[in-house]
Amino acid sequence: MPKKIPMRQCVGCREMKEKKALIRVVKSPEGTVSLDFRGKMPGRGAYVCPDPECLKRARKSRALERAFSLPLPPEVWEGLEAQMKEVPPDVP
Repeated sequence: MPKKIPMRQCVGCREMKEKKALIRVVKSPEGTVSLDFRGKMPGRGAYVCPDPECLKRARKSRALERAFSLPLPPEVWEGLEAQMKEVPPDVP
């Protein structure tokens, strides 16, 4: 019997995709928000495609703010965009 593949929904495009194909955005217990490319950091997570356009859509729809129940300042969004640009999308 084949193993079940975990699926998650991108908060930007709202498509269900394999968990490995998405980047986890995590709010740590201390309240900091960052990208988690390995999916191992502790805290509340939301998933986004490795596409800057999906991050822009999530920002416009305030999807991450709803997922984390806190307003995200502009510098957090800029930091997330910078992190996404500097790390290649094929990080395992």
